[in-house]
Parts: sequence; structure tokens; C-alpha cells
Amino acid sequence: MPNLGPAELIVILLVALVVFGPRKLPELGKSLGHGLREFRRSTQGLKDDLAMGAPATAPIPTAAPAAVPVAAREMAVAEEPRG
Repeated sequence: MPNLGPAELIVILLVALVVFGPRKLPELGKSLGHGLREFRRSTQGLKDDLAMGAPATAPIPTAAPAAVPVAAREMAVAEEPRG
């Protein structure tokens, strides 16, 4: 992937200005900044959790056994010896 130099950045900014217009461009920059800030916070939180030894995510639950129909359960209870 080629490096982006100043000439390429200027071309990208001019294309963005033409596509979005001068009124919408500051709003896009602001929302992009908020998104990057939130991404940094979440990744920093993951790094902190890993550094402290806490699991980064909740444990994955094991698969639950298949549901047994009510009639089959009643038959099993009826066949059990009492006493």
C-alpha cells in the first residue's frame, strides 16, 4: 500500500469538500472525532482488563441440553419406582 503524502491528502480533502459541501464537512469531522475517541476508550478498557487478568469478555455459555417434551417427562416420572 503506497504512503499518503501531502499531495494525496489535499486531493482527498478536495474530493470530500466537493462531495459533501462546506456546510456538512465540519459535522462529518466532528462525528469522526467522536467515533475515534470512543474506539480508543473501548480498546483501552480491553487493554486494562487484560493487564489486570480479568477476562475480556463474558464466558461462553455451554450448550443447554435439548428440551424434553412434557409427555416424555411425564412418562419417565410414571415409570420410576416409588418407595
